[in-house]
Amino acid sequence: MAEKLRGTGNVVVAFFGDGASNQGLFHECMNLASVWKLPMIFVCENNQYALTTCYRDTTSVEQISVRAAGYGVPGRTIDGNDAIEVYAVVGEAVERARAGKGPSLVEAMTWRWGQHSMRANLREPRSDADMAAWKARDPLLLMERRMIVELPDGAAAAARIKEKVEAEIEAAVAFGEAGPEPTVETMMNAVYAPHIIHREPADKGTRELTYTAALNEALRQEMERDPNVFLMGEDVGATGGIFQVSKGLFEQFGGERVRDTPITEPSFCGAGVGAAIAGMRPVVEVQIFDFITLMMDMIVNQAAKFRYMNGGVATVPVVIRGPQGGGIRMAAQHSQSLEAWFAHIPGLVVVAPSTPYDAKGLLTASIRDDNPVIFIEHKMLYLGQTGPVPEQPYAIPIGVADVKRKGTDVTIVATQNMVSRSLSAAQVLARDGISVEVIDPRTLRPLDTATILESVRKTNRMVVVHEAAVTGGFGAEIAAMVNEQAFDWLDAPVKRVGALDVPMPYNDALEQAVIPSQARIIDAVRGLLR
Repeated sequence: MAEKLRGTGNVVVAFFGDGASNQGLFHECMNLASVWKLPMIFVCENNQYALTTCYRDTTSVEQISVRAAGYGVPGRTIDGNDAIEVYAVVGEAVERARAGKGPSLVEAMTWRWGQHSMRANLREPRSDADMAAWKARDPLLLMERRMIVELPDGAAAAARIKEKVEAEIEAAVAFGEAGPEPTVETMMNAVYAPHIIHREPADKGTRELTYTAALNEALRQEMERDPNVFLMGEDVGATGGIFQVSKGLFEQFGGERVRDTPITEPSFCGAGVGAAIAGMRPVVEVQIFDFITLMMDMIVNQAAKFRYMNGGVATVPVVIRGPQGGGIRMAAQHSQSLEAWFAHIPGLVVVAPSTPYDAKGLLTASIRDDNPVIFIEHKMLYLGQTGPVPEQPYAIPIGVADVKRKGTDVTIVATQNMVSRSLSAAQVLARDGISVEVIDPRTLRPLDTATILESVRKTNRMVVVHEAAVTGGFGAEIAAMVNEQAFDWLDAPVKRVGALDVPMPYNDALEQAVIPSQARIIDAVRGLLR
């Protein structure tokens, strides 16, 4: 997708095994590449066995290439051990892709000499006769024989190639053996790319924007500033997204940069991760944040680990954003708060703004950041939340909390929609002479521990409030951090206020009972002061 958007003429090749062709992701990606006519070649290296099971016992078609027809894509099965045939067939696929005709599927039949696993106690399902027959057709041996037969100096040419390759391998091994062992510091520095140091505006101004409009303005300004920024997701184009965050962007930037996707979260999230690795800055919208469960492999195993697995050199500047949380009766599968999952994963940045000002500045910073960012918006904040927002572009530094209200008796650390609810609770408590300091972390990873600890050392008490279920919620991490680093300053145990440990109900009264209320926050604070 990145190569198509940039018009480079490059073609991307995706390699996978016969087993992967039975996974949903294979079919979703075939469909997506076909719909968008991406310059891509799917190469199935069919070595005929998974761990110990033959593909003919697990695959519904005689040859995997047959599946291409279902997506309007040409499919060919070839001898994967014949380099000349591979070269010719892949060459045709490359020309097709460069002509704008879209992807192709090439199934290369081959064999592996050893077991898939290094475990020595697994059975060998393949017969000795089959193994001997395939070993006799080793692609290197086939090519050497062909060179000797068809080229005047074939034997000498083969010998020169062998000598050159062996020298290259020996040099690579020597280089590896001579190199120093990596240090723990090297390992730790390979997880995240450095964050850009931004400076917040000195004055927020008087112009009022809704939370949704602030996000929209950040997207618009960053797309105007950087042609590598593009948005994709379900119904983000002419519809403007179901919550209207992308309203008007399709008309300004067109369907290439504001891209409607099929309902195939793993494939278009994967396309976003790949485009980021290729140097673009995609913003992937999750229509409802619960659907991010379908993207987990792409986020947790690919985006979060890619820089680390490449020695801290690569960058993955992708933003994955969307609405989470309850309050508008969307029930159990459309109302979860999942931030703790992502804060647990090294390599991911987790951002959760609570005001229009924070939303614009943090989305801008997230798009400019060189790390994969999980950018969480709350549905209730879309509904009428307004506040001052500067018109010019600005970025809020990632990893810096905001003290929303100063206080001396109790610290409340609250996230997302619970920030405004905690501020309202603080106003009520102030009538009784209780001074509450309210801190919004704004980013959960990295977490601004210094600001939180400074406050707790002043107030000596803390309540953590979030909408996610209490058990395993991010509040437990904050409580543990304070217990480890500020225990001597605490005059009472840290109190957590979160959702009840049940899936979000559809019934209005039950939903309100599950989500932390102003009254529950007030009771928690009063309980610490008894």
